[in-house]
Amino acid sequence: MSEATTGKYVETTVAGETVRAFVPNPLPPKLTKEDLASLQEPIGAAETALERLRSAGEMIPSMDWFVYSFVRKEALLTSEIEGTQATLADVMSYEQTGQSGSSDIADVEEVTNYVRAANYAFEQLSSEKGLPVSSRLLDECHHRLMQGVRGKNKQPGEIRRSQVWVGGTRPGNAVFVPPPWDHVRDLLGVLETYIHTDDDLQPLLRIAAAHAQFETIHPYLDGNGRIGRLLIALLLAHWQILDAPLLYLSVYLKEHQSEYYDQLGSIRKSGTWADWFHFFLEGTIEVATLATATASALNRQVNDDRKIVISAESVTVSTIQLFEALPKHPVISMPLVTRILSRSKPTASKAIDLLIKQGILTEIGDRKRDRIYKYDKYLQILE
Repeated sequence: MSEATTGKYVETTVAGETVRAFVPNPLPPKLTKEDLASLQEPIGAAETALERLRSAGEMIPSMDWFVYSFVRKEALLTSEIEGTQATLADVMSYEQTGQSGSSDIADVEEVTNYVRAANYAFEQLSSEKGLPVSSRLLDECHHRLMQGVRGKNKQPGEIRRSQVWVGGTRPGNAVFVPPPWDHVRDLLGVLETYIHTDDDLQPLLRIAAAHAQFETIHPYLDGNGRIGRLLIALLLAHWQILDAPLLYLSVYLKEHQSEYYDQLGSIRKSGTWADWFHFFLEGTIEVATLATATASALNRQVNDDRKIVISAESVTVSTIQLFEALPKHPVISMPLVTRILSRSKPTASKAIDLLIKQGILTEIGDRKRDRIYKYDKYLQILE
């Protein structure tokens, strides 16, 4: 056993090779006065960007449809980091019709599993009797994430019971070897205690530290990255930084993927927590600013299109009702429209046709039956 700056190394055997597994020290990380001083300006900038995002969210007519779309956008991005390829339209099409459009259905199912896991987690946090941010909540999310997809045989919802390694072709040349499996439960317990204990660090730094610690513990056989990124969004809600899940860092982490992994590795090797915090705060500022702009653009688009719909000579009440439902259902089918409107198929068909004529809806593909339509301008802003 040997000491490292932010943890210790423990010799263990995996696949016939002896390796040095890293066991992190408990949080909070140790920071110098100079480190803390250097972080105050980016912390202030990040808090300002998040407040603007909160305000943008409050201006949106329906937070539900905004969150609906943002959760799915995040699901796409966080899954892309793990190698899946799907489009937002295909994900929404699959949810409404069971058809995946142009994407591989296995990829789409992985994305929709993330949506289910995220929705479950935020429902728990918002319920008086729901689970708090905890190992049990993350286990439940992991169980939903891995159902019926790649990794379904890798103990969904359960802490790993074997040694793993990250990167490399074998344990001996791995980029990183996480803690031995028999340390994982205790390490998660200590992390959970930290989350629910007062600390002098600002909440954004605590979130960054908790995410890095989770990724280092690497508690599952698969899906650690997606659950770790979901943890960021959950902690933003837990510490009441945002009222709704509007900030997801996957877009930033995907664009800076190599640096992200380097930063995590550097924490373990050299204890460079301040560098990691600067990286995390920069991402928070960038993504919050982007999300604010997206919220404003979506709001403008819906308002502009509403004017077009209402002013049309042939507009009907059903057409207006369908349009108002589109932000939450940007991809629709005939059965869905009849449910939304509680009207007959001919009435639903007329409403769809009118929105197509007005340039609001476009058909996806050229199916003869089970046709699918999308609110294209809306999806383009999100894409």
